[in-house]
Amino acid sequence: MPINPAKQNKNEPILPPACLGVLGGGQLGRMFTQAAHSLGYRVCVLDPDPTSPAGAIADRHLCASYDDRAALTELASVCSAITTEFENIPVESINFVASQGTVVAPESPAIAIAQNRILEKRFFSQIEQETGISPAPTLILESEADLEKVSDDLFPGILKSAQMGYDGKGQIRLNSPRETKNAWIALGKVPCVLEKKLNLAYEVSALLARGFDGAIEVYPLSENVHRNGILSTSTVPSPSADPQTVARIQNAAKIITEKLNYLGVLCIEFFILTDQTLMINEMATRPHNSGHYTLDATRTSQFEQHVRALTRLPLGSTELHSPVVMLNLLGDVWLRNSDPKKLDLSKILAYESTQLHLYGKQEARSGRKMGHINCVGRTLREAQIRSESITRALGID
Repeated sequence: MPINPAKQNKNEPILPPACLGVLGGGQLGRMFTQAAHSLGYRVCVLDPDPTSPAGAIADRHLCASYDDRAALTELASVCSAITTEFENIPVESINFVASQGTVVAPESPAIAIAQNRILEKRFFSQIEQETGISPAPTLILESEADLEKVSDDLFPGILKSAQMGYDGKGQIRLNSPRETKNAWIALGKVPCVLEKKLNLAYEVSALLARGFDGAIEVYPLSENVHRNGILSTSTVPSPSADPQTVARIQNAAKIITEKLNYLGVLCIEFFILTDQTLMINEMATRPHNSGHYTLDATRTSQFEQHVRALTRLPLGSTELHSPVVMLNLLGDVWLRNSDPKKLDLSKILAYESTQLHLYGKQEARSGRKMGHINCVGRTLREAQIRSESITRALGID
């Protein structure tokens, strides 16, 4: 792969066959790579896993740790623009490749907020007056002395590590204050947030993209169902949110995006309580699992949109052309088979208007995201019926 030529003016589009870089080689990086290839770009992935899903299909895979300065220098030298696949890439690494003169999006200040629950809660609270939506009641625990501040009104609650938690990891559910200290010890005495458990009616994701020129495109809300802390289904359009709720959430999401001076695709999760109170949960500075429906149900997928934003091209239409239910496929489906390395595709593809996306992971593990299915329909109920039928056929609880 040739060395990247002189860096371009920040207002000029980056055109194919330029090379785009990805820090992270998981399934999100894989789908970004597929979208970039479709538009004529080359892709270089940096990931320490020699079997990473994105590295397997990229034009080049730098198999190195995320703090390997030699690999980061090489990535910056061959790429015209670089993005991150997940929040937990070290900020120091992001800043290093940016210091080489390569375009990096999203930028490190936004990523630093998203990868730390304490910073994230403080950010949401600081802009609450503008968004009109607050985060859940929370107590920050940064040292043992903070345990003295725990009060009854935060229970039942969830203790979450401030960093490195995802898909239910780094979280412990608590019923009373007396359980807090042992839970904090179990999490390694690291900085945490104690968050009050809410009376949740449903949860939605606001997915949107902001371009190089400040233009924002917002996708329809997806209504999400989790099992064991892992996303199970996303239904679009949301069957529960009324137009006023949708408008409030999307307006708040736009404000957040602008406050971050964000570039790229951003996902923000919101809670709607049983009394219809809106609360903001968390954000992901990247394409998101709950946005996988866009691959088959909107004019522009979240991955193509992210490529467009990164390369300073106009954003695409987010119009929903078909109601859809996205169903996650976890490794448990494979483990139930007599041969856990194989999946009977006939149980999925026998159903009309279903699109299967597998991530190329070599080993199935319980709770591991192996792929997803988009069930589209002429009506939302038709899409839901297809999803329910496949769920039963695969033996998903």
